[in-house]
Amino acid sequence: MKRWQFLIQLFGVLLFTLGAASCQNSRNEDVPKNILLICVDDLRPEINAFGSSYIHSPNMDMLAAKGRSFHRHYVNAPSCGPSRYTLLTGQYGVQYRRKYNQPLFHRAEAMKKHKESIPPSMPEWFRQHGYTTVSVGKVSHHPGGRGGEYWDSDTIPEMPGAWDAHLMPSGAWQNPRGAMHGLAFGKVRTASSRDPIEAAEGGDDIYPDGLIVKEGLSQLETLAAEDKPFFLAIGLIKPHLPFGAPKKYLDLYQGVTIPANPYPNKPAANASWSGSREFMSYDRQGKDPRTDSAYSMELKRYYAACVSYADKHVGDILAKLKETGADKNTIVVLWGDHGWHLGEHAIWGKHTLYEESLRAPLIIYDPEMNAQGLKTDAIVETVDIFPTLCDLTSLPVPDFVHGTSLASIMRDPKAKGHPAVAYYSTSSTIRTDTHRLTINGKGMVELYDHTAEKEVKNVAEDFPETVQQLKAQLQARLGPLAFNWNP
Repeated sequence: MKRWQFLIQLFGVLLFTLGAASCQNSRNEDVPKNILLICVDDLRPEINAFGSSYIHSPNMDMLAAKGRSFHRHYVNAPSCGPSRYTLLTGQYGVQYRRKYNQPLFHRAEAMKKHKESIPPSMPEWFRQHGYTTVSVGKVSHHPGGRGGEYWDSDTIPEMPGAWDAHLMPSGAWQNPRGAMHGLAFGKVRTASSRDPIEAAEGGDDIYPDGLIVKEGLSQLETLAAEDKPFFLAIGLIKPHLPFGAPKKYLDLYQGVTIPANPYPNKPAANASWSGSREFMSYDRQGKDPRTDSAYSMELKRYYAACVSYADKHVGDILAKLKETGADKNTIVVLWGDHGWHLGEHAIWGKHTLYEESLRAPLIIYDPEMNAQGLKTDAIVETVDIFPTLCDLTSLPVPDFVHGTSLASIMRDPKAKGHPAVAYYSTSSTIRTDTHRLTINGKGMVELYDHTAEKEVKNVAEDFPETVQQLKAQLQARLGPLAFNWNP
């Protein structure tokens, strides 16, 4: 071959290679970003990256170090069912305030009668726009997203039309209901067997979350290999009661100093105080953490162990995402469904409208984001997640959502947020930068000044104008049902 012919061929090969690479880059830019949503049950902002330095949470910390951590994220209801309703629909759902953990099932019933009047859920919206949607574990209230006596009936979906597949491996616990409050090796919570704490010897799969994550990793690997974008939600049960985790996670807290409760007393004003009924129904062998400081500290260690157990699973999920290569094109959301009192205000549990019940971790990572790893103190709320994910994936933001996109805060952590509202049963609340106002159905009003102290001193009588201003804002946000206690 003559030299000039060789050079022409070489030039052609280079042009083809560059053209192919250019086409490939163009195709990559056109591929919609995936969504990986990790839901963690009963997770207060008790992780190292959020200021709890004694907690061992390296994987959530790693995600916070490259994502945007929202340190003042508030849920819209301090209970699993309604909080997950707000996440998955982008709506407050205050019309279901007396339905407790069943709002999504009531929505499903309404769809049977008036489907055209019920807007699509967040996963259904993404499914309608070309995504494969899969949930594993506790994403809606019932793990696996089904009703029936054992929460496994295919004829009673919690979210009709939302998922291409909604899965809940139950293993030795036999069914999702058994796994929800399961202890080690298939032990199921019953009326006569309700241990609140446990630390059994064994691997991660001796508790239900180990099986959930194993299935989640399998689904992630399959979805990452397909051509379609995916919306994968994986829901962990821990640190939800009972506080059970493999012993190696409890061992992390031997000899570790855990901060004492700064305000352990029941408040004088108690518009949203809770008697900790859920926790008190467990077999405590006569112990009461409200009066027994040693038992209180033991419970905190077991809760911390469950957080570290959940953190380990978050690490497994993120490692699998990276292994598949899909991490370069996947938005990751870590969301706690609400907080949990560890003795603050003499409460052990959730179901209140205090900070401890309503503030929960939120971390969002976008591969294209700027200012990675910087936290934000902007006030945001759970209903904001639906429009945010639409913005970040270039999907249209539906006009039926009640939240506000956080895309501006993803770009600039100093961007402003907005007041957060929440409700539970017969109480409603609003949180601003400086105050919290809570009103209940008995006419009790609480106003807390967050520029002065935590939610200990009720100053409602001293600032009636502030009460009226915030009450008007609360009604504007929640609408005519803001103070309707029996909708």
